[in-house]
Amino acid sequence: MSIPNEALQKLVQEIETQAVNAQREINVVKAAIVSKQRDIRMLELTSTELKQLSTDTNVYEGVGKMFMYTPADSVEKRLASQIAELRSDISSLNKKLHYLETTHKNSREHIDQILRSGRR
Repeated sequence: MSIPNEALQKLVQEIETQAVNAQREINVVKAAIVSKQRDIRMLELTSTELKQLSTDTNVYEGVGKMFMYTPADSVEKRLASQIAELRSDISSLNKKLHYLETTHKNSREHIDQILRSGRR
């Protein structure tokens, strides 16, 4: 039983579209992971600098166009929670990246398989 040429072309075109979309999303996810990793490094650096200050040093945070006094331990807690949240985001992005890479690989394999079976 043979599939008509037009149906075969349409199928290949749909799979190709799926592969291109997966590749595009892979690039977006990789960029998001790099961005979040950069944010983690900045937060860790800030946390390290904050820990090196003496306990009686006043810490100020920017709020709009002004600065507000904030206790150092609350700043440290906020930094730690932001780091944990970013790591969680990276973990979920890595799962999404794995799914997208698998989808892209499968799409390519299906196209190759269709083309190989079409030559026979």
